[in-house]
This record gives sequence, structure tokens and C-alpha cells, in this order.
Amino acid sequence: MTETIDIRYGKGELHVRLPRGCEPTVIRKPAMPLLDQPATSIVDALRNPVGSAPLSQLAKSAKRVCIVICDITRPVPNGPILRGLVEEMNGAGVRNDQITILLATGLHRPNLGHEMLEVIGDKWVFDNIRVENHYARDTAWMVDLGHTPTDGIPIVLNRHLVDADLRIVVGLVEPHFMAGYSGGRKVVAPGVAGEETIRTFHNFRFMSNPLACNTNLVDNPLHRGQLEILKVLGPTYAVNTIIDEERRMSFVNFGDCVASHLESVDFVRQYAEVPLDRKFSTLVTSAAGYPLDKTYYQTVKGMVAPLQVLAEGGNMIIASRCEEGLGSPEYRESQAHLKQLGDQGFTDRIRKMPLADIDGWQTHMLLRPLSIGKVSLFSEGIQGRDRELTCVEMIESIESAIQESVEKSGDRSVAVIPEGPYVIPVYRPA
Repeated sequence: MTETIDIRYGKGELHVRLPRGCEPTVIRKPAMPLLDQPATSIVDALRNPVGSAPLSQLAKSAKRVCIVICDITRPVPNGPILRGLVEEMNGAGVRNDQITILLATGLHRPNLGHEMLEVIGDKWVFDNIRVENHYARDTAWMVDLGHTPTDGIPIVLNRHLVDADLRIVVGLVEPHFMAGYSGGRKVVAPGVAGEETIRTFHNFRFMSNPLACNTNLVDNPLHRGQLEILKVLGPTYAVNTIIDEERRMSFVNFGDCVASHLESVDFVRQYAEVPLDRKFSTLVTSAAGYPLDKTYYQTVKGMVAPLQVLAEGGNMIIASRCEEGLGSPEYRESQAHLKQLGDQGFTDRIRKMPLADIDGWQTHMLLRPLSIGKVSLFSEGIQGRDRELTCVEMIESIESAIQESVEKSGDRSVAVIPEGPYVIPVYRPA
């Protein structure tokens, strides 16, 4: 009997037919509770916060409000959240012209035109509230707040956020392969940080630390640096949300940026971390579909997420649409360095750099799966010479790659992770 499993790919799914005789283990989140009325739950969260006063009270004396949201690469349900925030602040006397929404692009490209509307998710908010992209390299809009006390990270942040007397970040809380979990403090830095801050966060010293990994916040140097940046910045609040595999809202809260984020992490851990007592020689996964799989740059997250259960010398087969190709010119150049220098040569090159090459950190992270086994990529968006710059095997058929891997390993077991990096298999031997 042949089994077909759907995995996320672009704005749809790929129907993967497993070769006859395979024994699939499908790794996905347990069923999550859903919010029956998300808009009502958002208002409830704003009025019943975690570790802070209600939003209406915080907003009463606010003259300048900055709301920071994630860019196009994150499927955050911004529409109802922003509408709820604005209406609650309007009720407290804050005018629309006192509010700025800032897109946390980090060093990514800006989101403009229709794409900006897609990110905002609500036409009324888009038409009535000022919306700005963050430009990390525009020094005129950056404010230098010194350095973090523990690791000496430069604290350079967007002036819109620094100068606001009410700061709110909106984030999706899911596993993150460097910072442990996304959302909360991560929306501030690197989200709206300056170039020097971002490139320091991603240098070899931080990225090579084994504690800078998925699902870990304990002694994680990125998490520690982000918390210290928040402390210097001053009072900051967060709306945190969690979505299920179908992108429906399962959880939302509001409150102190640190306290509300930790509450969110405690909730999502129950679903995003899936324990397994074995490893697999053949593993099939995705880059989580649109919008995360728009580029190969983001696809690396899907390669790092399942490493705990990839057997030494095994084959990871990943599907990613990559409609925008490799990613930025800087990332293309970094991948060219890897292709030219090899794994060790690339590592030697970046080891002593205090500032990482822009987007070069993703090439550095690619070395993690390559150090364990083989990576095979199915992508219709990467063509021509760019295929060589992926530095992995490009394949034309997922089914054929599975068949080849099973025959080579002699193991018919196949792990399949339809949702990619939003699910973290955790190896716990019996």
C-alpha cells in the first residue's frame, strides 16, 4: 500500500507519495485549542494583561505610540491584533496620528505597496495609521544606547521605538533556531535594531554557541542579549500570539514584554516540541510554506529544526518553493564563499570577524545539517547557476529521493514533518 502525505510548499501543499513498503512516522503538533472569537480574545488580553497595567491605562498619558510588527516572512495574524490595539487606544484618547506602526525588517528588504497591506492585514488600519519600514542601515534613524553589560553588544535601535512613550511589539511565538523562541524581545532586536547590532548578534561567537539553538532560553547568549537590550530601552509591552498548523489563532496575550513572552513560550512548548525515542536515516520536511519559504535564505531554518532526529550520515529531504530565489545579494555572495572555500575554509574565514557578513549567518547555520548528513532540496524557484550556490543536492523528485535514501540505508522508516521548522522533534532515547 502506498501512502500519500501532504507537506507545506509555497501557498499550497505537495502531495508526497511514499515508496511502497516505507514505514512513515509523521511528526506534527498535537491538536491545539482554538480561539472561538479571536477579536474578542484580543480585547480580553489587552484588558487583562500579564505583568502590567491594562492597555487603556497605559495609553492614557501616551503622546507618541510605536507598534512594531514582524515583516512579510512571518505569518502573524496582524489584522485583528492591530485593529484591537488601535481601537482600545482610541478609546483611551490616543489619536490615530499619534500612532506609528513599524515593520521589523531587521536587515531584510522593505515591504512596500500591496505587500505592506498584506502584512498589516486590515485595510482600515492601513489607510488610517502611519506605517513605516525599518531600515537598519539608515543611521539617521538609529539611536545609540550603548552596549549590553554581559556581552558588549552595541545597542542601536530605531528612533521611532526609542522616542515613543508607549512601545508595543507584536510577535508570533514559535521555535527559533538561534534565539530559542521567536516573538517578544526578538521583535525589538534584531527586528528594529541597527546594522551593527544585528551583525554582532550573528557573529561566529554567538552562532557557534551550542546553547543558541531551537527551544532553548537557558544561558542562550542571544536571548540574554535581547533581554539586556530591553532593560536599557525601558518599559516595552507585547502582544504575543500562537497559531496552529492551519494558521488559526490558538493563543494570545498582552503585557510586559518579558513576562508575557515567557507565558507564551510555556504554552507553545506543549505543542511545538515533539519527543521521539529514535533517529531516522531518511527525513522529509518543509520550510513551512508561504511566507517563510519565499527564499532559500529562510529555508535553512527548516534544515536545522529536525537535526536532533536525523541519524549520522542520514538524508534530509526538504521542499521549499523559493519563489524569490536564493535571497539577498549579500546572501548569494556568502553562499559563493562557501562553495569556493568549503566548510572548513568558510568557518576559518568568519571565526574572528566581530561583525558577521550581512546574511552570512544563514550560511553558517547551513553547516549544521551538512555536518550530520546529506541535504536534498526540491525547489521550483531556484534555477540555473543558483542551484550550485545552494551547496546542497538539488533534486527533481521527492519520491525518487526517498526511494534512493531508503535503499541506501536499508531502513524503511521515514520521518515526515509537514510543517517544517514550526515543529521541533526532540530526541529522548528510551
